[in-house]
Amino acid sequence: MNFLILAAGTRNKVVQYFKRAFEGVGKIVATDASELGPAIYDADKYYIVPPINEPGYIDIILDICKKENISGVLSLIDPELSLLAENADKFREIGTTVIGSSYELCEMSLDKMQMYNWLAGHGYECARSWMDKEDFFKAVDAGEVSFPVFVKPYRGSASISISKVYDKETVDLLFSHEDGLMIQEFLDGQEIGADVYIDMISGEVVSVFTKKKIKMRAGETDKAVSFKDNELFALIEKFVLEAGYRGQIDIDIFEINGHYCISEVNPRFGGGYPHAYESGCDHMKLILENLRGNVNKKNIGAYDEGIYMMKYNEVKIRKM
Repeated sequence: MNFLILAAGTRNKVVQYFKRAFEGVGKIVATDASELGPAIYDADKYYIVPPINEPGYIDIILDICKKENISGVLSLIDPELSLLAENADKFREIGTTVIGSSYELCEMSLDKMQMYNWLAGHGYECARSWMDKEDFFKAVDAGEVSFPVFVKPYRGSASISISKVYDKETVDLLFSHEDGLMIQEFLDGQEIGADVYIDMISGEVVSVFTKKKIKMRAGETDKAVSFKDNELFALIEKFVLEAGYRGQIDIDIFEINGHYCISEVNPRFGGGYPHAYESGCDHMKLILENLRGNVNKKNIGAYDEGIYMMKYNEVKIRKM
């Protein structure tokens, strides 16, 4: 039983964790568009593949799955999630399960405005958002929202092109230089990350790990501490089941004056997942059990509080 990790990039820990879970069961194969993606060298075998937008890309991945007898596949980058979900039937036909959510949910997660509309429409507390800057200006004049706010691409990831803005003039300037922007209310509170696994067979939430973020760097959690709150666990479970996610997801949440606001969802392993794993939430084993046809037992909050994560740099040295 072999597993394929696409766009491995710098996610060395994720590859290493999969190797531990699949030891004695199968091998881990990884891909990247560059030979300088260090995580591929932690896999049992790797392939260098074209960028995901190249014609015929998905056929190349399907060929790898056939050649390597791959049982399950997932990607570690947002833009590829929809592509995998869209072609899930093609993978299923060759005996490969795409570990992830539906195409519609992957698209909604990537489209921040669509996600906002869904959250607001279903009664969840979230950051108010606008695509039309004139509508936003009217809300400012009416006292419904105040500066600062975030201006960001409505379809984006990794905190690219995000600006914290303090006046209308800067909003006008940013909108005049870039298309596809949205304005989002600034949530001034404790940022929280949740690593969640939803069983691929039962659809039930079986594992949740939550952490308070202490420091961020380049859009990823750099330092954090684990904590538990049954109210938050219940909110996460309600949201996930109502939306219909599957597999591994990463949720960004804010705690403001005792209330939890859902911000964004990444339907994949997040950069801070090693914190969850090292604290006892082994989601790789949950994936393996699902590939074996077994339903995982619900075990939410199975970790200790007060466990700190501190990222630091490592290097991979290799002669090409």
